[in-house]
Amino acid sequence: MWRASLKSLLGRKVRLLMSTFAIVLGVAFVAGSLIFSDTLSRSFTALFASTVGDVVVRPVGGQTAAGSLSSLTVPASLVDELEGAEGVERVDGNVSAFGVYVVGSDDKVIGGLGPPALGGNYTTAPAAGGEGLELVDGEAPEGRDEIVLDESTAEKGSYEVGDTVELLLPRGTSKLAPTLVGLVGFPDGGSLNGATLTMFDTATAQELFLDGKDEYNDVWVTAEDGVSQEELRDAVTTVLPDEIEAVTGDEAADESASQLLEAISFITVFLLVFAFISLVVGAFLIVNTFSILVAQRSRELALLRALGASKRQVVRSVQLEALVLGLLGSTIGLGLGVLLAMGLRVLFGQFGLDLSGQPLVFGWRTVVASYAVGVLVTMIAAWLPARRTSRISPVQAMRDDVALTETSIWRRFSWGVALAVVGVVAVALGLFADIPYALQTAGGGMFLILLAAAAVSPVVSRPFLSGARSLYTRLFGSIGNLAGQNTLRNPRRTTATASALMISLTLACMMAIVGASAKASVDKSVEENFVGDYVVSNVFGGEFNPAIADEMAEVDGVDTVVRQRYQFGDLGGDGVSAIDPATADRLELSVVEGDLGDFEDGTVVVPESYADDEGLGVGDTVEFETPDGKRTWPVVAVFEDNPIIFVPLVTTLSTLEDAGYEAADNALIIFAEPGAQDLQAGLDAVVEELPIVTVKDQAAFAEEQREPIDQFVLIIFALLGLALIIAVLGVVNTLALSVIERTREVGLLRAIGVSRSQLRWMITLESVVISALGAVLGVILGVGFGIALMYALRDEGLEVIRVPYGQLAAFLVLSVVIGMLAAVLPARRAARLDVLRAIATD
Repeated sequence: MWRASLKSLLGRKVRLLMSTFAIVLGVAFVAGSLIFSDTLSRSFTALFASTVGDVVVRPVGGQTAAGSLSSLTVPASLVDELEGAEGVERVDGNVSAFGVYVVGSDDKVIGGLGPPALGGNYTTAPAAGGEGLELVDGEAPEGRDEIVLDESTAEKGSYEVGDTVELLLPRGTSKLAPTLVGLVGFPDGGSLNGATLTMFDTATAQELFLDGKDEYNDVWVTAEDGVSQEELRDAVTTVLPDEIEAVTGDEAADESASQLLEAISFITVFLLVFAFISLVVGAFLIVNTFSILVAQRSRELALLRALGASKRQVVRSVQLEALVLGLLGSTIGLGLGVLLAMGLRVLFGQFGLDLSGQPLVFGWRTVVASYAVGVLVTMIAAWLPARRTSRISPVQAMRDDVALTETSIWRRFSWGVALAVVGVVAVALGLFADIPYALQTAGGGMFLILLAAAAVSPVVSRPFLSGARSLYTRLFGSIGNLAGQNTLRNPRRTTATASALMISLTLACMMAIVGASAKASVDKSVEENFVGDYVVSNVFGGEFNPAIADEMAEVDGVDTVVRQRYQFGDLGGDGVSAIDPATADRLELSVVEGDLGDFEDGTVVVPESYADDEGLGVGDTVEFETPDGKRTWPVVAVFEDNPIIFVPLVTTLSTLEDAGYEAADNALIIFAEPGAQDLQAGLDAVVEELPIVTVKDQAAFAEEQREPIDQFVLIIFALLGLALIIAVLGVVNTLALSVIERTREVGLLRAIGVSRSQLRWMITLESVVISALGAVLGVILGVGFGIALMYALRDEGLEVIRVPYGQLAAFLVLSVVIGMLAAVLPARRAARLDVLRAIATD
């Protein structure tokens, strides 16, 4: 039996190749996702290991929970004291800053979106990891007019040593134009993962970023040979005051890396979700492929049964074939996954996450997961048709009477209905019941409904297939009738192929509705709640100099300027914002509890949705971990949600500064005097030399809010494209195997006068029916899921549900195009069959 199975497999090389398509692509997505996520993790771990000393001395609370710098520093006088500690070889003070933007030679800001724009002082301090940044070209900077850049930033900006570089400083109101005198990089390989780095001499860095104070943000202490990080830390701690702490370089690197990796962990989850989707789509195609292959070999298997093979041996022989296919598909998919990981690296590089300097990490878990997924999915998928075929008696199979009984289809329909009921209940619980993981429960219910739709489709699709046959007969005569009959001949096969396309288009339609509804909700919210006449903000979401607000207040026609500042990540990931109580009434906040008149330093006000989620009311207190220690603030008012308040916990400007945060604005709301003319021109003039700060009216502000939604939906469509490719290849695969199965029938049709063009047209019509069926089912389910998902997100401010009918119509048209293109190769093969050989085929 084993030899017979292997010979049968090797004797059908074309079918073998076609049967591995779905396995290869599904495994490729899993392997590519794991390789990319491992590369991402390794790159940041290595990066932070190269940006710390043996011991890091820093102020307690020197960094906020979100990773940004606080206003706390280390006095320079401490450096001399640390140099006298036991085991110390050298001590180097570091000045650091965020928001030092490099303007390229094309006058466009380099980076900024995602990875930070870093600045600081140049030192030759060795990194604890042993592979720190080193000067690779030029010389160290001296004075205010000289800088050093990292190699990647200089290359992106088309700068060379000796060129003049335009810089935007985090607290500046104009550009700086120093000379590039040197380049730093990682001689042994590595990168800053898309971040930009600008370095000055120490005195200039202190002048620019620390108001000229002789202080540092932190200090690196380098150990003498033979002294461990722990021993050095303990020795250094003895000379430190209470407000200064010492941590080992490994601890500091792990802390920074873990914070960032936790923040971007959604990328791995995001990619693995789409890998799962691809596997589900691929599983449908594998089941369908093996159903066709086993049906085509029914006479062979029946003969084996007649010669004494047991049902178990027949099933095992098919499982052996599945094992071989699974191993082959997993091996090819693993190789393709490397290429996919490279593509993902390029894709995310477009959004600022530049991993081009990092080699791909090919770990054992990737190999194990790829083979486990590919082999298990294939063997499980092959077991189902093999088990069905083993129940057919040898005599029946040798008569070619192997059609599935109506009882089998109706049994599957019954299971599908039961599964749909469970799915609907899960969706209802997720949408309407107050349960943990409500959104995940609703998502699981939607998945069950998808499986149920695939199970019941052989029955519920009969009217559609019958209608298509009637339409084809009217439009194309006997050829159309034949095409319609072929789709009705084996509804399980037709709908299984359509189901793969159905899943892809369901998700595409759902995301189209989510994107359209989210943008419509943004437009409505801005229209109803936008106050003031203009909003001033940093295009990268960062800070800018508070002097800008002072200058704009002096512009003719400006009545009031309302400042907003915020810090993220310190309160359960939500953060804190700040406004001036004197201007709070201009925001037109609708108070539902308490009184804005009580809003003063040391108090907070919160939006209604946040108060409900956290169980807060007037008189309650909130605890907040700040750089200057834990603070407790009373809630004095609750107001209706307003999109102009970007962060839920709102305190005063002075309170935020007293807690150790730097005085920098994140947004300004400008109110014009009645009858003011050409106000925007005057406001634009203030930030004319600062391309990172923009002035927007209501329409431009709404457009800015919609832009990240468009980018998110675009990424999802790009990833769904692979699942769609799998589905399209499934249509091609099914049609090609169907042509092989119907070789004798094709020969007979040619013998009775059917031309090659008619034969090609018949197969094309079959493909269009399959694609159209998948599209119709996908659009129906996608609309339902999209509306349900938007309803589930109604408490997140997404109140408008909008169905983009134009996009849905485009999906339906696309399905017809897919059907026609998928039929090209199978139809060409059928048309080229030799008539006599086809008729003689056994």
